[in-house]
Amino acid sequence: MALSQNIADIRTNYTKQELTEASVLQHPIQQFQVWLEQAISAEVQEPTALVLSTVSAEGKPSARVVLLKEINENGFTFFTNYSSRKGQELEQNPYASITFFWPALERQVRVEGSVVKAPAAVSDAYFHSRPVGSQIGAWASPQSQVIKSREELQQTEEVYASKFSGTEVIPRPEHWGGYTLVPTRIEFWQGRPNRLHDRIVYKLTDGNWQLNRLAP
Repeated sequence: MALSQNIADIRTNYTKQELTEASVLQHPIQQFQVWLEQAISAEVQEPTALVLSTVSAEGKPSARVVLLKEINENGFTFFTNYSSRKGQELEQNPYASITFFWPALERQVRVEGSVVKAPAAVSDAYFHSRPVGSQIGAWASPQSQVIKSREELQQTEEVYASKFSGTEVIPRPEHWGGYTLVPTRIEFWQGRPNRLHDRIVYKLTDGNWQLNRLAP
């Protein structure tokens, strides 16, 4: 079926802001926090959504959208099922990249680095901050595995809902928890007119962050 519009003709000329070496902070995580705060203040949709890219056992790229749940000097933390496809891929190859895109601000951030499991206490704290239904869902879903039907998933959910009925504190499943991406490279992209975008990249070299401008 043909599309109703020629997608090659779809384009936006970015004009809202600029990004200069003088305007950014010396530490990229602090600079990211500034941009994230601005995205939240601008009420962009899903400001913490990121594309997590991993590598399969066959050496092929694998990507999906997850949510950032913590950002500090250690890195970027998200939570998931350790037995999921991304969990298995990170077990085999503990390196990944994450990408944020805030079109309302004409901005993108790309982060590369190694990935480590978050401490159990961090995973416990976040798990117990989630709605009860989400906690039960973490027990019920064999994430990334083939299931026969939606009904099978709902039946499993009902089993765990019954099991934990009246339980004051639902335990965190061992197969569920956090990962932290520890960055070694962070690039900030600001859309500019005529596709001459601003790109500022920080690269960790011998324990220090080196800053450079890249051609668009």
